[in-house]
Amino acid sequence: MREIETLSQQLGEALIKRNWTITTAESCTGGGISAAITETAGSSAYFERAFVTYSNQAKAEMLAIPITLINNNGAVSQQTVEAMAKGAALKANANLAIAVSGIAGPGGGSDAKPVGTVWVSIFIQYVLDEKTTTQLFSHCFLFSGNRHSIQQQTIKYSLNKALELTNKII
Repeated sequence: MREIETLSQQLGEALIKRNWTITTAESCTGGGISAAITETAGSSAYFERAFVTYSNQAKAEMLAIPITLINNNGAVSQQTVEAMAKGAALKANANLAIAVSGIAGPGGGSDAKPVGTVWVSIFIQYVLDEKTTTQLFSHCFLFSGNRHSIQQQTIKYSLNKALELTNKII
């Protein structure tokens, strides 16, 4: 838990340094990333809102993802998680969006997508020299352990990767 708190603090410092805001679109973590971000005092300077979109309908309604995209690719897919990240950034007018969708278990897995399968996507948008620049990063993991462990691994990785990507810019 301490590592997550440290990552959240460091990410907050990096966001403040750039005058950026962050949002999240979470499915399998159920708001855990947002909770970690708001554990840091002063997070209201860079965090205004987030989206817990557990169902496909919520993803479609709250993040403006075409339901056909979700139906064709699945909720736990690169296409869906990237659309979640982009949709969250747009809806929250944020510079950085973290999106996650996965199967935390203990049930719900399949041969193609076993328990522990988690897609993470980070979308970054910023203006540099009067030009809007965007970056999109996505990766699929197969985390192990129980539901809580899979969620914690997802939160830790997401914060760490967002910090890493943010620190590479400007």
